[in-house]
Amino acid sequence: MGERYDCTKCKESLYGQKYILTEEQPYCVKCYEALFSSNCEVCQLLIGCTGKDLSYKDRHWHGDCFLCTKCDRSLVDRPFATMDDTLMCTDCYSNEYSAKCHACLKTIMPGSKKMEHKGNSWHENCFTCNRCQQPIGTKSFVQKDFSNYCIPCYEKQFAQQCVHCKAPITTGGVNYREQPWHKECFVCIGCKQQLAGQRFTSRDDFAYCLDCFCNLFAKKCASCTTPISGLGGSKYISFAQRQWHNDCFNCKRCCVSLVGRGFLTCKEDILCPDCGKDF
Repeated sequence: MGERYDCTKCKESLYGQKYILTEEQPYCVKCYEALFSSNCEVCQLLIGCTGKDLSYKDRHWHGDCFLCTKCDRSLVDRPFATMDDTLMCTDCYSNEYSAKCHACLKTIMPGSKKMEHKGNSWHENCFTCNRCQQPIGTKSFVQKDFSNYCIPCYEKQFAQQCVHCKAPITTGGVNYREQPWHKECFVCIGCKQQLAGQRFTSRDDFAYCLDCFCNLFAKKCASCTTPISGLGGSKYISFAQRQWHNDCFNCKRCCVSLVGRGFLTCKEDILCPDCGKDF
């Protein structure tokens, strides 16, 4: 008697019967479907071994059940998209969920390249400079009055020119005497320190930091010889073409403050009345 050829599961003879060979093990159709076939996501019926099993992310469908949930069009051999485990053709998905181009107002199809900025989206070819109409792509741009401009066009059309270097001011800047400056161009005429955000003063239309202004133009204290700026409300004493800081206007001999008091002079020195009696 010849060797038997039986189903691996139920041991029934497979001679003259249909069977499926899986990993070199034979199974009758009934056992194979019970062990290996899946139920359809839509109709919940078994997908038989003779039927078409369409699978996506461990989910299975009959060929006739693999349809767009919006328009019922077959998705067999067609591109599709999913949202919350729901199957849709790309047209329905786009109408339902895809962004609309801010320029042409048409849907931006899934998978196509798009540009995004501040919550708006564009087709790549629609994201263009409002002035030269050239695609901006990944280049730098400026948005003004809800329109986008490449940097060269923005500078030509809108940017002010620095009164010092004549180049466009695209970010920030300083307005001094109703004229625009780059921050890096608005510097002390003496030490070249940037003055933006700092206290400064001017003379003969030139801007100076306080240190340079005091060193160049301020009167010197007759006592400590350092400049008396007179800026910011600082007080000083002036007498006979000489000036003193308030804190320096003291009796040369006893060092008492003479601010608001009578005093005497002896050559270059100032003395309180008591010390002046001895001279």
